[in-house]
Amino acid sequence: MTGHRPSLAVVGATGAIGGVMLRILSQHADVWGEVRLVASPRSAGRKLAVRGEESEVLALAEDVFDGIDVALFLVPDEVSAHWAPIAASKGVVVIDDSAAFRLDDDVPLVVPEINPHAARLRPRGIVASPSCTTLSLIVAIGALHAEFGLRELIVSSYQAVSGAGRDGVAALREQLALVAGTELGTHPGDVRRALGDGTEATASPFAAPVALNVVPWAGTDAGDGWSSEEIAIREECRKVLGLPDLKTTATCVYVPVVATHSMSVHARFENEVAVDKAHEILATAPGVVLFDSPASGDFPTPSDVVGTDPTWVGRVRRSMDDPRALEMFLCGDNLRKGAALNVAQIAESVAAEFPRG
Repeated sequence: MTGHRPSLAVVGATGAIGGVMLRILSQHADVWGEVRLVASPRSAGRKLAVRGEESEVLALAEDVFDGIDVALFLVPDEVSAHWAPIAASKGVVVIDDSAAFRLDDDVPLVVPEINPHAARLRPRGIVASPSCTTLSLIVAIGALHAEFGLRELIVSSYQAVSGAGRDGVAALREQLALVAGTELGTHPGDVRRALGDGTEATASPFAAPVALNVVPWAGTDAGDGWSSEEIAIREECRKVLGLPDLKTTATCVYVPVVATHSMSVHARFENEVAVDKAHEILATAPGVVLFDSPASGDFPTPSDVVGTDPTWVGRVRRSMDDPRALEMFLCGDNLRKGAALNVAQIAESVAAEFPRG
């Protein structure tokens, strides 16, 4: 068989994650032949730079997948649900960043540092990438699981507003502009009265003001008081780690940060743990940076981690009441490893399946 470099379609190229993806494609080793940029009809005709050249954005339609080997879907759930199977029916390998297929039994959910082999088994021609919240913690937790045997996770997330898309970022910036230089935040309800649940110029995607505030709700109603993002952490961790009965609970909170999710994690293991051993594992784990000397002020924060690829881990300590449990604080850029980078890594592993001439 004559080899070739596989052709790639980036669906959602004009979105926030799409922009990060184009930068990653330009920075990583070039394993692709043609790179075709695709977006909604309203964005068609725009020109974007990738790999040092300008490319015209094409409107999403069936024929844009003709001659394509791999397609990256960086679009809302409903768009992926409709178009990903169409692309797959044409023989395209789809790597999907949405929630549409993550828990489908016939679609592997892949984190290349943990279960890269799973990407080869794709009955529907689709590979899913986990949510940004899961990806902010799973690489570090997976490395510890391989040594200690994970039994329980309790997670509190402090999520950046970019997790709600460009509207989330716009809402935060506008709200910050309106509260800057005021005395707001000193009396009950004064921030909400000043900002409402949105602003005149930008409708906020959050259930409460996010400036000078935190909002303990991310995602949609999943029933019984749980949000969809909290359920996603539980089910996605179980699937990626191959632990269908893993005890997991999460509380997801939006904080006034533009990009990079943070998490406080209580992880309980099968065996007794030691901090020195945990440090050794984390310091050598792919995709992880250990930054843990709190007495010296060394611990990860979103403003320091933003724009970087790894999950940063600090505040690692053994639980006071359980010698089998660790407490830690993690930060990961939700637009890079939390979205575009993981998709790109999966796609690169798929590209390696194509014979080279």
